[in-house]
Amino acid sequence: MLTFRRALLVAAVFITMLYLVTRTHAPSPMDQIPPQAESWPAANKEGHTTRTGYTPTTPVSRTGSDRMPQAKKPKTHGQQQLLQDMSRAPLKDKLAYQFPYDVETKFPAYIWQTWRYTPASGDFGENLRPAEASWSEKHPGFVHEVITDQVAVHLLRHLYVAVPEVLEAYQSLPLPVLKADFFRYLILLARGGIYSDIDTYALKSAAEWLPESVPREAIGLVIGIEADPDREDWADWYSRRIQFCQWTIQSKPGHPVLRDVVANITQETLKKKKEGSLKSFKGNNVIEFTGPALWTDTIFKFLNDDKYFDMNTGKGNITWEDFTGMTTAKKVGDVVILPITSFSPGVQQMGAEDYDHPMAFVKHEFEGTWKPESERHIGAEATGEGK
Repeated sequence: MLTFRRALLVAAVFITMLYLVTRTHAPSPMDQIPPQAESWPAANKEGHTTRTGYTPTTPVSRTGSDRMPQAKKPKTHGQQQLLQDMSRAPLKDKLAYQFPYDVETKFPAYIWQTWRYTPASGDFGENLRPAEASWSEKHPGFVHEVITDQVAVHLLRHLYVAVPEVLEAYQSLPLPVLKADFFRYLILLARGGIYSDIDTYALKSAAEWLPESVPREAIGLVIGIEADPDREDWADWYSRRIQFCQWTIQSKPGHPVLRDVVANITQETLKKKKEGSLKSFKGNNVIEFTGPALWTDTIFKFLNDDKYFDMNTGKGNITWEDFTGMTTAKKVGDVVILPITSFSPGVQQMGAEDYDHPMAFVKHEFEGTWKPESERHIGAEATGEGK
């Protein structure tokens, strides 16, 4: 017979066992929340740039078979992860955290262009409609957006809300062309896809831009050569001996080249703003500040960065000499460089073939819409520069 004393004893034993079981199997806080880094590495020092082109000092591999190192993602086993406080991190680390890079993902099916008006507006120039439409025609199934200045501001506020210094730099730029340059890097860093100027025609689908022998999961950036002037007076017409095109770019989001160019423009803009020199900024400095000169320097710096390439197999620095006169695509790490014919066909110089050549992918009209009317076509024959 169960007496009151025995019932009380049984209850005490049960409670004690329950306490011991739960105490033994409860997960510790360290199992649930990973430790945070206590300090951030120092920002990288910038390299030296010369008038004849970027000449870095770090040897790299020229084999073209290097793969971008990928950081392994920690296994969470369904546990909640603690977000890192990036407020005091260097700018490049903030950008890498917000827009991580994974070379093995697919190229996003986006086409980005910018203009004062959308194609739905009656103010959209009729002379631009065939070029704009060619991108949709050659890329069915892609999301094709023509972003106006007003929409760009709101879009960037959404994408870069966690990196306020980038937004401050964009708003501080004194010229529309500077913002247009900056926007292409910003949208590709955050979303990836294809950016192309509004005065470009898609001659072939981007699916045909890469050689079949190149695995798409090993490539994160596709660029073309804009200028390859093999002439003694090249410096009178061009900013670099080999100049990479930035009117058409294809990338996966988070690529380190885009991260570096965004960080560079942001830091230089805020520096000039603090010095009070932005108001006196001259239009003829655009190419160096946000345009193809800066773009070219950033690419060469990346191609010679020992953080991404195996130095043990290198034969020296990668320079303009590795790309001059090329007629087929070259792969360096996760970057594919296309010959001048691909994005600059029909210029009738520097070895560029005509529009019907198999390697002709994009036609650029060189309208130079940001330039004064009197200078608008300077460059179609001589420099190949235009926006």
